[in-house]
This record gives sequence, structure tokens and C-alpha cells, in this order.
Amino acid sequence: MLRWILPHPLVSAGLFAMWLLLAESLQPGPALVGLVVALVGGRALALLQPEPVRLRRPGLMLKLAGAVLVDVARSNLAVALVVLKPRPERHAGFIRMPLALRDPHALAMLACILTATPGTAWVEFDVEDGELLLHVLDLVDEAEWIRIVKERYEQPLLEIFS
Repeated sequence: MLRWILPHPLVSAGLFAMWLLLAESLQPGPALVGLVVALVGGRALALLQPEPVRLRRPGLMLKLAGAVLVDVARSNLAVALVVLKPRPERHAGFIRMPLALRDPHALAMLACILTATPGTAWVEFDVEDGELLLHVLDLVDEAEWIRIVKERYEQPLLEIFS
């Protein structure tokens, strides 16, 4: 019975905490609404029947998160420079790159990383060819961007999810 009410307790707890933070209140009314949202959200996720996530090297996730935080900070500065000091030799462009990743969880994580990094956007992924289309605001060296994505993000994700 408890498993039916709380099929994903961590998801429900996260939803409840987020609701309380967004409501900025611990009053009974908002807390009760947050509890309902948390229970319904956890149940809705159970109805979707997601595949279980298998993490091979969860410790590597912390290292990857640190690298992503550093890259996001650097990219913020780089985008600010591109906007404030445009140069004719710098231009935006698209890059097609083959990926070895096939796990949907790893691909979703890579999409989040690339889209959250200022100056880059995940545009498309061709499942059949395993090819990613990436938009880059400041495209100077296509090979360098491919190297960065493959070494800094794809390789750790392969180790974590494969």
C-alpha cells in the first residue's frame, strides 16, 4: 500500500521541498497543496514506468559536475565578451559530431550540460547515425569543440552510464 502511495519517495520529497521553497511559506495551506503535488507527481512518474538508471561510477558524477560548473562560468565570461566586443573573425555555426553515447539517460544528461552552457545549444540528435547537431555562438575551431564535448562530457558519461 505504501509503495502505491509513494512509488518514488525521493522524487516526491524533492517536489515537496521545491513547492515549499517556491511558496516561501510553511503555513498549513501551502504545505498541504505541496503534499498533494508531491504525491501526485510521484504517482505520475510511476505511471510512466521509466527504465531504471544504472550508474557504474557515481563518484565520477561529482567530478563531471565540477567540470560543468567551471565550464559554465567560463562560457558566461566568453559570451559576455562576444556580446560586448564583437570581432569579425568570430562567428556562430553548427557542428555535426558522432557520439558513442546511446543510453537515453546519458544523452539527456549531455543535452542538459550542453544547453545549460552559455554559447552552446543541443539542436538535434539522429538516433540512427548517433550524430549530434550542436549550435555554437563563437565557433572558431570545430575540431576543438568536438574534442571538448567528447573528452570532457561524453567520455565521463560513458563511464557513468555504461
